[in-house]
Amino acid sequence: MWEAGSTLPGDLTGPSFTPHAPRPAGTRRVPRLRALARAGIRGAGIATAGVRPLPDFLIIGAKRSGTTSLYRWLLGHPEVLPPFPAARWLPMRSDIKGVHHFDDARHGAWWYRSHFPTRAARALVARRTGTARVVAGEATPYYLHHPLAAARATALVPDARLIALLRDPVERAWSHWKEQRRRGSEPLATFEAALDAEPERLAGEAERLVADPGYRSFAHEHQSYAATSRYLEPLGRWEAAFSPGQLLVLRSEDLFADPQGTVDRVLDHLGLSRARLGDAQPFNRTAGALATGTRARLEAELAADTAALEAHLGRPMGWTTSRSGRLETGT
Repeated sequence: MWEAGSTLPGDLTGPSFTPHAPRPAGTRRVPRLRALARAGIRGAGIATAGVRPLPDFLIIGAKRSGTTSLYRWLLGHPEVLPPFPAARWLPMRSDIKGVHHFDDARHGAWWYRSHFPTRAARALVARRTGTARVVAGEATPYYLHHPLAAARATALVPDARLIALLRDPVERAWSHWKEQRRRGSEPLATFEAALDAEPERLAGEAERLVADPGYRSFAHEHQSYAATSRYLEPLGRWEAAFSPGQLLVLRSEDLFADPQGTVDRVLDHLGLSRARLGDAQPFNRTAGALATGTRARLEAELAADTAALEAHLGRPMGWTTSRSGRLETGT
């Protein structure tokens, strides 16, 4: 049995649990070999899906709000199992974060199960840690924004614990655009041009996603900068689909200002033992200053949504769009 704050078992040595780091880029397989390995591993997972329980928790979003950091930090905890495959020598070992099952209707529950550890793996970890509870989960930040994800999730994993990270809406939208530019998914060279194009890009997309469950919208997922920063309506879908107490709503700013305290809240929510978090360095940090005029524009556009969110949650968020004023934000 390990104790909170003590040296943890297995390869998690030292006085704290170590965040789970992704595979260094230089060690990744060439694309063709990687594709073959991916197909083989997925096939093995599907063949054994019957002994792979569904996930215990979902980190549902929002995009660019610290979901990668939180998920990687949790994977360092001995009672949180990594996705399949978990062996260090296998490709994709730590590259899996979001499975995208509830925003993509092309695959069934058997395929979804193939991404999670087996009952035998859970039992082995439980014996090693001396605890009765071990969990597995995933983090797909698009789930929060997708109009059908909540209903699909409650139909398959009705008992899952949910975690939503919400970031200052202006900072989130700006970071979202920078990410898409970096990945080559956004052809417009300025954030201002992308904001101007957003209404036309998104026109009718949410309605089509609802009308056609097999439809996937590139613009709705990748180019919805201001829209994804409107949190109240999507949160309402998840709250309506799940029982009270299943959804934990956190501020991204708190995650980075107080990693230990915020992770403790998540561990409590998941029913896990608290432990001391080690090197809590943020993942996927981006740099760059947002133009003052663009910031003011977005603050004005998103202020009403933030006010409604604060009233709904019964607490101030302290964002640039909030009446409670500005707070220093994380990434």
